[in-house]
Amino acid sequence: MKTQISLALCLLLFLLVPCNSQPFACDKNNPKTSQFPFCDTSLSYEARTKDLVSRLTLQEKVQQLVNQATGISRLGVPAYEWWSEALHGVSNLGPGTRFNATVPGATSFPAVILSAASFNATLWLKMGQVVSTEARAMYNAGLAGLTYWSPNVNVFRDPRWGRGQETPGEDPLVVSKYAVNYVRGLQDVGGEPKPNSTNYDRLKVSSCCKHYTAYDLDNWKGFDRFHFDAKVTKQDLEDTYQPPFKSCVEEGHVSSVMCSYNRVNGIPTCADPDLLQGIIRGQWGLDGYIVSDCDSVNVYFNAINYTATPEDAVALALKAGLNMNCGDYLGKFTVNAVNLKKVEESIVDQALIYNYIVLMRLGFFDGNPKLLPFGNLGPSDVCTDDHQLLALDAAKQGIVLLDNNGALPLSQNITKNLAVIGPNANATTVMISNYAGIPCHYTSPLQGLQRYVSAVTYEAGCSDVKCSTDTLIAPAVQAAAKADVAVLVVGLDQSIETEGLDRVNLTLPGYQEKLVTDVANAANGKVILVIMAAGPIDISFAKNMSKIGGILWVGYPGQAGGEAIAQVIFGDYNPGGRSPFTWYPQEYADEVPMSDMNMRANTSTNFPGRTYRFYTGKSIYEFGHGLSYTSFSKFIISAPSTILIQSKPNNIYDNSNGDAIDVASINCNNLQFNLVIGVKNNGPMNGAHVVLLFWKPPSSKGVTGAPNEQLVGFERVDVKRGKTQNVTLSLDVCKELTLVDAEGNRKLIIGQHTLFAGSTNEHRIRHHFVVRQAGNANVGSSSSM
Repeated sequence: MKTQISLALCLLLFLLVPCNSQPFACDKNNPKTSQFPFCDTSLSYEARTKDLVSRLTLQEKVQQLVNQATGISRLGVPAYEWWSEALHGVSNLGPGTRFNATVPGATSFPAVILSAASFNATLWLKMGQVVSTEARAMYNAGLAGLTYWSPNVNVFRDPRWGRGQETPGEDPLVVSKYAVNYVRGLQDVGGEPKPNSTNYDRLKVSSCCKHYTAYDLDNWKGFDRFHFDAKVTKQDLEDTYQPPFKSCVEEGHVSSVMCSYNRVNGIPTCADPDLLQGIIRGQWGLDGYIVSDCDSVNVYFNAINYTATPEDAVALALKAGLNMNCGDYLGKFTVNAVNLKKVEESIVDQALIYNYIVLMRLGFFDGNPKLLPFGNLGPSDVCTDDHQLLALDAAKQGIVLLDNNGALPLSQNITKNLAVIGPNANATTVMISNYAGIPCHYTSPLQGLQRYVSAVTYEAGCSDVKCSTDTLIAPAVQAAAKADVAVLVVGLDQSIETEGLDRVNLTLPGYQEKLVTDVANAANGKVILVIMAAGPIDISFAKNMSKIGGILWVGYPGQAGGEAIAQVIFGDYNPGGRSPFTWYPQEYADEVPMSDMNMRANTSTNFPGRTYRFYTGKSIYEFGHGLSYTSFSKFIISAPSTILIQSKPNNIYDNSNGDAIDVASINCNNLQFNLVIGVKNNGPMNGAHVVLLFWKPPSSKGVTGAPNEQLVGFERVDVKRGKTQNVTLSLDVCKELTLVDAEGNRKLIIGQHTLFAGSTNEHRIRHHFVVRQAGNANVGSSSSM
């Protein structure tokens, strides 16, 4: 059964809201255009696109370099809007997508930061598959495009960043794994086609990894993304900022990358030939197009006066490797730039070829989409029961139990009178974060909790999250004093953290802290604190209050957030999420400039470093923190004790740094191994456990700035009470167990390495193994700590 408007209803509404299909090229019923070679599906994509481009005038060409491509009517090629968004569900933020009575909404998953907290790569893949199915269904109904500028794969470097909610967190591996799986879910057509089959590189929809690169400041104390010059070391660029984009291209096979507004070391990213042509296309081998963030070319001409003329600006971008302009700058000034010989027309042609090949792979030039793969999808495939259940499951899997003194889970039989309090206690639109569309429905926290307890009193406590006055606190205090349990739902929303708005502190806004404190002090029963926010908040005051029995972080949990929160609070779901970022104290925001892009600590400047990998200060909660209603133990079943390395054929080790060997000189084939870990559920409930595997290399004179430790693998596993499940983690020595030196080169350190299974709030087990050159001997060992 479908929960939204069915295809039959769509037909009934036809007179009022026609279920149109998108216009398409190469209509087989049009003999004037269908005979062009670019419509011949037996030819290669490259041959077809070259034929198409060869038929265009320069004036026609430049109008296809912008997101609102005009099309070429004389060739039967319709206009196309490239800009659609699907960060955590099909969104109507971009002009390529809209909702109406035919499709009034789409499945709205949690903000990425919460889905990332599940540490479940399979979930991320399934989410992408659902979103792409709904996107194709809306495309067939004439309501959406095929090119989606998602996901955001920037690392959540600073806790104040307003767009941290769009990212999978602060760890490059987690961000990379999320990106690869979500991209595959969006793009893959399904099945296992052979390389010579016609659909080997077809796309379900096109995905885009953004914002390349070192972009994670929007608007903070006079610094804004349009003017900001990110000063980044080669070391930080290689081991923090670039890995997610590299994984997107090399492993996810993403079909687009978006360059960002900011400069990196003085050069606008959309005008840097080393970053675009050199790395994305040259080193990583992008099979797709490179698009600018919206008006980026305009920005570096008008905002920072990087070039003398607009023609210089577009020429610089095209020669650097930009192929598509979100905005109109390339459409306005490229013809003149060519005529002034600032850029060759052949470069324009190549940009178009990259763009059109993606549309070819999407079937845009294959005739009527109703007769092609996915042509059977329609409005009844949007907001299905299965899709909405997955959105609920994603929220539940991501919720993190930060603290619990035994107050959670609540008993439905014992809890007779419940006070639900806080500015986010009845949240709806807050839950769907930014870059959201219209959801299938909402279940607020208040509505979710009302399903468990009949006697519920609701008091907002604050008129909004800014909580600029304390006039509503007294009624909330009175409600808490009369209730068996008080559930406080506080936090942030898009008025505090969002695109274009970074935070300046890490505390709860306005009088929210007073609301929490007063309610907790007045309560005669249990008090549960729920933090609905993307970025970390200094809640040390609440952590130190004995009357607060449990604390949950729920991010922005999507359309079904209230139901997910209620199921966790009442024990129908055992929380297993882990924090995807470090919870810093307020002092961090007081002392560390957001504009400092350095990751590594520097004692000479009292810079404490960033993220769990390099931060040397105190945390409220550490990366990977998360509790459960049950207890787990882990043990190593199998792991290697020695890893032997050999040089590449006809090569010798570059070990000029002694114990640090350049990875480029190592034969990395077959340098992979498995680590098998047993996970036992020793507690009273079934539950999911996230195995986090951290690595600490030996100290090295050849490489400075090694991380405190680094996540190299993770796996989420469901374990029934009293049972044991085995988890296998596969590690690639050259990719995951190497350090980056000051010049940005990857090095493998000879000596004893250590692996830790478990986050710092768990009982950890560790395993030692030795990396040595063939010919030496040593052993490894395992132990617990």
